[in-house]
Amino acid sequence: MPIYEYIAQEQGCARCGPGFDHLQRLSDAELQTCPDCGAPLRRKISAPNTLIGNSHLTSESHVAKHGFTQYRRAGGGVYEKTAGKGPDFISGD
Repeated sequence: MPIYEYIAQEQGCARCGPGFDHLQRLSDAELQTCPDCGAPLRRKISAPNTLIGNSHLTSESHVAKHGFTQYRRAGGGVYEKTAGKGPDFISGD
């Protein structure tokens, strides 16, 4: 579920004046008013949070600890396991 940012269109309360984050489903309707004070809101467009590069979140120990298997391309359509409990090699054959 995405986290949307909302900000008051007019003078708002301590919550919506500076803006706030709201977790909701993609299918949920956009909030129209502040849940605390009723001020009209607008949804801000912001950049998504992504993993870039060799973050500690993608380290081999982190991957295996959380039950995932990580592979590295070995060449010729073959991938070799670098972390986790999956098969040692996978291929497209």
